[in-house]
Amino acid sequence: MAVCYVCGKKKTTGNNVSHANNKTRRWFHPNLQTIRAHTDKGPRKVSICTRCLHSGLIKKAI
Repeated sequence: MAVCYVCGKKKTTGNNVSHANNKTRRWFHPNLQTIRAHTDKGPRKVSICTRCLHSGLIKKAI
């Protein structure tokens, strides 16, 4: 299961609600991207959400 390397964001559950107010379970997935980043163990590929990526919370590796 993919989790954001910075903030720990992962998939959560909720409901689909129809016009007739019927409720069925569904998943909400975060927008995760795989990038090469500098970590404590050197450069490696990590999954990071686009909010953390846009905020500049991680340094990309070349």
